Amino acid sequence: MPLQTGESAHLEVAHQPIPRQYRIVHGNRWAFRMAGEGPTVLLIHGIGSSSDTWANLLPELAHRYRVIAPDLLGHGCSDKPRGDYSVPAFANGIRDLLEILDIDMVTLVGHSLGGGVAMQFAYQFPERTERLVLVCTGGAGRSVTPWLRAASLPGAHLALWSLRLSTVRAQTATALRLLRVFGTGPGQDAPDVLRLVDALQDAASRDAFLRTLRAVVDWRGQVVTMLDRCYLTAGMPTLLVGGSRDHVVPAQHAEWVHAAMPGSRLEIFEGAGHFLFRDEPQKFLAVLVDFIGATRPVTWSAQEWRKMLRSGGPTAGVSVSPDSKALEAWDAPQKPARPRFIRIPAQRTAEP
Repeated sequence: MPLQTGESAHLEVAHQPIPRQYRIVHGNRWAFRMAGEGPTVLLIHGIGSSSDTWANLLPELAHRYRVIAPDLLGHGCSDKPRGDYSVPAFANGIRDLLEILDIDMVTLVGHSLGGGVAMQFAYQFPERTERLVLVCTGGAGRSVTPWLRAASLPGAHLALWSLRLSTVRAQTATALRLLRVFGTGPGQDAPDVLRLVDALQDAASRDAFLRTLRAVVDWRGQVVTMLDRCYLTAGMPTLLVGGSRDHVVPAQHAEWVHAAMPGSRLEIFEGAGHFLFRDEPQKFLAVLVDFIGATRPVTWSAQEWRKMLRSGGPTAGVSVSPDSKALEAWDAPQKPARPRFIRIPAQRTAEP
């Protein structure tokens, strides 16, 4: 029975760990977590993270669905070769992993960079995508936290190398805790930033992180956008989730995507940061389960897809044109007319 949004306070998040499994994809080892039965939900983490990001949510989701959470190549326990870490390459790798696992259709849930990968997957492989859930997604505007822009600059490798020194790590942890104590925006996600720092202790991880980052961010901000292709999601159930205190990717970006994606649903978590599913796990689970239960998988049509591509916009009788102001904001940030969306009040939860 699908959970209703109002039931979130009564949902207990399980903590029984789901172990990693491994498969070889094109000679590289991919790590992933998989559990449960039923329709498949694929969870894609953000840059510098891994399937550990979803650890608290996986057991509960596995009671309802077959859930898969990969470590993207170059992340977590997957191999970290000197190779292609672009968004399309990640989408291709996920497609091939699904082939190896004999899985045809998935509901995609992508966080941050993973949101961009999910959008790219849906664009490249619409016939394999049932639904799309984008959480604090990248790929919708130039704005991004200054520390990611700084990390894309030449010489950043030395700065990342210094994080392996115990004194630098301790100083970073102290600064983040102070930011959190004083209620500043960057301090909102302090625990998760520290997890990212700890994931960059070896050279291979740092190299993969920088290659991934520089594929999507430069000193001016994000360099990849999917807004120009959002009209192709016409008919696809799409949920957009943002945190009002997200200082990595502003919640405004979710509003722009919502305006450009016909029929999408947008929810903003008041008081939540970039890792809102860790700030409010019960609430996020309730919203996700409700969305999946209330929607049907899209039926993909090659003919309709071809018509939309040829027209560069909506097919007859379907309004799917991207919001012009949202597209203009890509080059000249300017808030578009505010679309309708749901704001969910903040709830205090214990820090994991």
